[in-house]
Amino acid sequence: MKKDKEAKVRCGMVAIVGRPNVGKSTLLNKIVGEKVAIVSKIPQTTRNQIRGIYNDERGQIIFIDTPGLHLGKDRLDHFMMQASTGTLQDVDCVIYLADTSRQTGAEEENVAQKVAMVKAPVVLGLNKVDVKGGYLPQYIALWEKTKGKPIDQIENFQMIALSGRDGINVDKLIDVIFEYLPYGPGLYPADIICDVPQRMAIADIIREKLFQLMREEIPHSLGVVIEAMQPARNKTMNIKALIYVERDTQKEIVIGKKGEVLKKVGTLARKELEELLEKKVFLELFVKVQKNWREDISILQDFGYQNI
Repeated sequence: MKKDKEAKVRCGMVAIVGRPNVGKSTLLNKIVGEKVAIVSKIPQTTRNQIRGIYNDERGQIIFIDTPGLHLGKDRLDHFMMQASTGTLQDVDCVIYLADTSRQTGAEEENVAQKVAMVKAPVVLGLNKVDVKGGYLPQYIALWEKTKGKPIDQIENFQMIALSGRDGINVDKLIDVIFEYLPYGPGLYPADIICDVPQRMAIADIIREKLFQLMREEIPHSLGVVIEAMQPARNKTMNIKALIYVERDTQKEIVIGKKGEVLKKVGTLARKELEELLEKKVFLELFVKVQKNWREDISILQDFGYQNI
């Protein structure tokens, strides 16, 4: 009986790719129904693969939220691109997410060329259709140019106008994806919605609060590593986090006048961490100046980039 039930459900891996800040994490959070990826208007907030798991009576979809595909220069950018492009050949479907509120350009052409080479079915998600004055026709024209065919002649392809923020056509996107997935049982228990190492999730929450408070002042030069996690006898989790910056002036910005910025980051992060860990949290934040840390292999390994 169990085998008959499993034969009717589908399960597969789906990569969400696109250039930075197109709404990949927002879409993933909307699909899963809870926050599993940090969201910020600052590009490249996602630096590792984040897996969100969606379940319904049709089966299970494992979504992989990847770092934004961009034309980077340093070693961190290189590892982020490996995390994104390396995923494309190992999934059952690819969501190519485009921000239709922004014009196409060299970076978007680069993304389109990479996605065009994958063998898996592709869904072109024309995101942010709720924003007026968009450039939706540009993205359709770019995809046709990249594939060398009109939209209606491209095989294993679907195009959906949507809004990850407002949920417009997200259900339709799920319907399309299930049609592309192979039959088989789920890979994760039904009550699991995210597959992210705990330390990485904690570091991402702290980094998100830093981004929220500082906006665009030092996003690319900032990183967070969890140095220690130790449960205390009073059921409190002691967490020590190290914030990397590249210059003394950046350290001053992160700390703020009389430590106000760092204190506020700690307050905001601690509240969310206590919800995540379901226990009290004692959070210590330290700021370290490390010139060119984005090029330091040993530091990048601490961030979780092991395939070096």
